[in-house]
Amino acid sequence: MGNLKEQLNRREFLKKLTETTAALTMVSATGALSTLSARASEPEHPHRSRISYFFNGELHVSEPGEPEGKPLTTGHMDFKPSWSKTGNKLIFFRQSHDDPDVTKWKSAICIIDVDGTGFHQLSDGTHTDFNPTWTRDGLNTPIWNRKQDNPNGGFQVMESKLGYGPGQEVALTDDTHHTWAHSTLMDGRILVSRSRPKQAQGYFLMTRRVGATPLFEPLSCELEPNGMLDRISISPNEKKVCFDFIPGFTFAYPGRTLYIADFDAGQMTITNVKAIANRDGKKIWYDYPRWIDGEAGVVYHSGETGKNQLYIYRLEDGTTRRVSTNANADYRYPHGEAAPC
Repeated sequence: MGNLKEQLNRREFLKKLTETTAALTMVSATGALSTLSARASEPEHPHRSRISYFFNGELHVSEPGEPEGKPLTTGHMDFKPSWSKTGNKLIFFRQSHDDPDVTKWKSAICIIDVDGTGFHQLSDGTHTDFNPTWTRDGLNTPIWNRKQDNPNGGFQVMESKLGYGPGQEVALTDDTHHTWAHSTLMDGRILVSRSRPKQAQGYFLMTRRVGATPLFEPLSCELEPNGMLDRISISPNEKKVCFDFIPGFTFAYPGRTLYIADFDAGQMTITNVKAIANRDGKKIWYDYPRWIDGEAGVVYHSGETGKNQLYIYRLEDGTTRRVSTNANADYRYPHGEAAPC
């Protein structure tokens, strides 16, 4: 009799233990699901890095899918931050004069630390200075594009140094041909697009040469006969590129398709192109693809919801997720941590 009572007590104990364990598991799971649902749809990633971006004219730094914290800049219209390879600085341009024609804007090239300190200007705001970035050769040399002061109306590539001020910048290219700097390599070369006499613009790796004309080595891309490559960004390991593609040869923003492709700086080729956004060329603004998490993803902005929002395309599985958290805000020009254009 005693043995039977002991067995019944043991069974009752085991039953209660099982029920308690199940309840605790449910609480734990519910808490985890609540935490996940509070975040944007971008999942955790083993190499999750931050991004910098434009948010209603201010610059921010955060992890994808996290709501905005304190802005780095306020009271201005600040555009297109590019993150230094050393990971501690952003370079961007600040609008000083607005105009319906973007090429008539005036702007200043500025630098700020990613914690919001250390702001200083590199140019004086009286020129049309656009789309700055950094060299990847360990020198953190700022470069950008300045509209030429002549009837040609093109741009030339400018260079300055950390700690320099307005008036100390120098031109790397002359004003006889339009030249636009897109991205840089660790060996110091700069990927540029450049006008050519009696031909469509071409794409080159440009080597800076002190006191002499730069060396331009031509790049080939299978899409080149069908339109224009823009916003070209070389991946951190320099094996891939991402870019906008403009069908035809009339510059426009709506209707661009975003691509990734293989890049070979030795063979001077861009090959195996793959569309990752706006494959059908809808007349919507898709723009500014940039590498994040090494070569694991590409972040970009799109106006498909009616407001510019941020999205990440993952190379591993081909998925795309929205990572901006305010559906009513204007997000643009995202850029990956410590990965210059």
